[in-house]
Amino acid sequence: MDNTAHAFKLVIVVGSVREGRFGPTVASWVADRADAHGAFEVEVVDLADFDLPLALPAVPPKMAGDAYPFPDSLAPLTEALSGADAFILVTPEYNHSYPASLKAAIDWHFTQWAAKPVGFVSYGGAAGGRHAVLHLENVLTELHAVTVRDGLSFPNYFFTWEDGLPRDPEAEGYAKAMLEQLAWWAGALRAARAAAPYPG
Repeated sequence: MDNTAHAFKLVIVVGSVREGRFGPTVASWVADRADAHGAFEVEVVDLADFDLPLALPAVPPKMAGDAYPFPDSLAPLTEALSGADAFILVTPEYNHSYPASLKAAIDWHFTQWAAKPVGFVSYGGAAGGRHAVLHLENVLTELHAVTVRDGLSFPNYFFTWEDGLPRDPEAEGYAKAMLEQLAWWAGALRAARAAAPYPG
């Protein structure tokens, strides 16, 4: 298959802004896998690069539409999310959930997520960030995104990565499965959005 003319725009979001975070290392590895896959034009978006206000406007983005008052500081983030055909959210687990920075980035947007596929790559202690992903699946479903089944989870990442690479030999296979599902859904949903406005 020739993917060069029909590449899907994949935005990989680094969800943690915590000091000493491991997220950029994970995101870099995932981005390399996505580049090698061939179906994607990859952009890594690091939330640490943005001022993410916690105070939201009175009218939610679904109701406000084009009148929604996005802060100027979020313009590059909004542009990246709007242009995406698919997403991968890279998240740690904080107290059995995901970071406030990621929630703020999600809540500032609505139509940018709708009718697009989302994959998850998590890392953490013994649970590998799975509690964070379970919460994110509920949130993204509410925003009319399509969450793919297969993702990656890295338990005890502080012991199981070396020189920017996971030691688990099966990680490559898991990444490929997630990317295959994202590519399939990206194509199906892009065609559907082009055929008719999403009724959400």
